[in-house]
Amino acid sequence: MHRTNSTPTPALVTSVDGLIEAVLAGEHGPRPCELVATSVFWIHHGTRLAGGDTTYLNQYVLVRLGGSFGACAFEAGEIAPSICRDSSGTPLDVLLREGPRPLRIAALDAYLSGTRPHRVAGETGDAEPVTLPAGTPEVRAKARDAAIAGLLDIEEGARVGLIGVVNPLVAAIRERGGEPLPCDLNLKATQWGDPVTDDMHEVLERAEAVVATGMTLSNGSFDTILERCRTRGIPLVVYAQTGSAVARAFLGSGVTALSAEPFPFSQFSAEETVLYRYRTGSRA
Repeated sequence: MHRTNSTPTPALVTSVDGLIEAVLAGEHGPRPCELVATSVFWIHHGTRLAGGDTTYLNQYVLVRLGGSFGACAFEAGEIAPSICRDSSGTPLDVLLREGPRPLRIAALDAYLSGTRPHRVAGETGDAEPVTLPAGTPEVRAKARDAAIAGLLDIEEGARVGLIGVVNPLVAAIRERGGEPLPCDLNLKATQWGDPVTDDMHEVLERAEAVVATGMTLSNGSFDTILERCRTRGIPLVVYAQTGSAVARAFLGSGVTALSAEPFPFSQFSAEETVLYRYRTGSRA
């Protein structure tokens, strides 16, 4: 499902709903009404890294569209496993219009991943492939979060808003000289006792650069983060398992760098896997 020369050049997008409407109109490739979501998956897993006291509980809904997968994390209880029975084999435009928000994001991600695979972007030089080493969850998480932090171009002591807290990423930001401003709806403190606020707006006002998880696409806060960083002229780095191809569509219109980790994610393998880093060249 690659784009053809007859596909119109898509306009600059400034919101997730605007991107969905553009996709439905055929501005990014085949019209979704001509495509069918082969499979829908519901995944729930927990992780506690060695030396930590936080158990991360993650739920994902996944959509398979031909040769591509799309993914979106969601909050506990937001989507039931019956989504697999109810949505598998559904026309893609129906999922994009009528599904619960996480399913819509996963369907959009599958579509955009199909029209422009991250692997192809890596082969053409549009993205930088980064191979995560084989090994334990701790080794792989540290490598992944160092790759994300490597997208930050900051001065020593710069305040970095971290919206969606992962402890190894807090450490990676500090190693690059940044001062993390952690924000999360589910955590109260980092592994080292740093307080974690749930007030995203306060963080967005203080930060000199922002690192946000793709989960913000799922909970609806992405557009607000995008607009605020664009208005203030500060870098926005997105690290995405959720909606990695969706976040990519905003490069140059608010997102300045992206770490895209397509499915299957690093936590599902002990072997080498690849993530893809995109940049637009901004500096804090």
